[in-house]
Amino acid sequence: MIKAINKKIGLCIVWIAGLIDLQAQQAKTLIVFFDGLRPDYITQAAMPNLYAFKQKGSYGAQHHSVYPTVTRVNASSYSTGSYPGTHGLLGNSVYFPEISNNSSLNTGEAEELNKITAATNGKLLTAVSLGELLQQAGKKMMVFSSGSTGQAMMQNHTISGGAIINPAMILPASFKEQVIKELGPIPLNDKPNTARHQWITDALIRYGFAADGPEVSAIWFSDPDGTAHSDGIGSVTAMASIRSVDEQFGRILTALAEKGLTDQFNIIISTDHGFVTHIGKEGLSEFLIKEGLKKDKESDDVVLAGGAIYVKGHDQVLIQKIIAALQQQEWIGAVFTKSKKPGEMIGWAEGTLSFESVHWDHPQRSADILADVNWNDDKNTAGYAGSSYSKGVAGHGSLSPYEVHIPLIVAGPGFKKNVEPDLPSSNVDIVPTILYLHQIAVPASMDGRVLYEFLKNVPEGKTPKARKEIITTSVKTDWGVYELKLERTILGKYSYVNFAKTTRTFTQVKQ
Repeated sequence: MIKAINKKIGLCIVWIAGLIDLQAQQAKTLIVFFDGLRPDYITQAAMPNLYAFKQKGSYGAQHHSVYPTVTRVNASSYSTGSYPGTHGLLGNSVYFPEISNNSSLNTGEAEELNKITAATNGKLLTAVSLGELLQQAGKKMMVFSSGSTGQAMMQNHTISGGAIINPAMILPASFKEQVIKELGPIPLNDKPNTARHQWITDALIRYGFAADGPEVSAIWFSDPDGTAHSDGIGSVTAMASIRSVDEQFGRILTALAEKGLTDQFNIIISTDHGFVTHIGKEGLSEFLIKEGLKKDKESDDVVLAGGAIYVKGHDQVLIQKIIAALQQQEWIGAVFTKSKKPGEMIGWAEGTLSFESVHWDHPQRSADILADVNWNDDKNTAGYAGSSYSKGVAGHGSLSPYEVHIPLIVAGPGFKKNVEPDLPSSNVDIVPTILYLHQIAVPASMDGRVLYEFLKNVPEGKTPKARKEIITTSVKTDWGVYELKLERTILGKYSYVNFAKTTRTFTQVKQ
């Protein structure tokens, strides 16, 4: 009798475990990005909803932005599970000479991205995206964004089997009339962008959480990035923008609970980059013109796309002169060039690292030089550490730890609770993990990995131990020595860039 009861109990346990597994397999996915979210913003006072969610979920303390640490690079990197060297979207501004031979394109504008699509025979990105893979599996993805049209588009650039809802762009176009009719008129842009955050949250709740809604929904809030750029980290308005998006996140959690969907969604929260205070006085273009290394702002001899420098005809003499001039400037940080041989971490030009060392080695689209700005640990007036020598008030884009290291929070039926693995992760790892959760094969071409350490029912030993690696290079010149150090974390075949730092030793007085 007792044996029979124990057998029934055992069968019940197996049956319940099976239900849990089935629930995890059938769960939908919600991706939440808060643009420009520093980890130290997540406090009980500033973001009570996200803070409470973090306490209940699992946290990636070693999570990384993709370099360059800018929005459209990271939107493309997360959506393809690949680095810029694979997907081909190399910056917030990019250079395609077949479109314009003397200027870059702003990837924040969908119209500019459409030009690239037309000029490249549909190859805006040179990697497959989550949206495309979901469509192939008979599933859908919807993107909800209160930010730029370019950022929205790069999350599902082919709009495969789904839709994009953004205040300035609703796709497919046939969906626009219905959206405005059901959600009301699109609010004006503001600082903080509270009305648009609320409108786009309304859209997520209505369409993303519908019974026939998509298997994957992604919502991207443009704050605190938008407000911090203009007003600074820790400013009254920037802190208000943080509270604003946190309130909308609270609405999302409440809606899931009210609809009985809390246990039916795996939620992945991240950001595109951190944020630093800007203390720079000089820009790259004006410096090169002043030094006689570029004719003028509109010339095609040297074309800039952010920190990427394209030299007409790949003139080696001019490239060397530009590199030498940059290495002497204290406001310039790491300088990268192509490697001599595939797989090398040192660049062909003395004192440079290779594009491959930071996953920027696209075979057709990489520039001749990639230049970063320098940074330090100084705090701003609000007490937030991290400053860079870019011009402006505050921002991101460089290889400081304050811009690279970002939060990752996960929760849901497919994830373990209350774990904080001491393993590196990156935005390129988000999509492979989502594919695993949806039982879709991860393409071998993807650079990211499945984050097994966060997942339930995963056998031990799926992930190797991590180790730190420091790559250094230097060059001696007539003014002194330029030394460049890049720190990466290595996890098996995967490498994560932590930061780059330069030091200069002047043996002569600077001119």
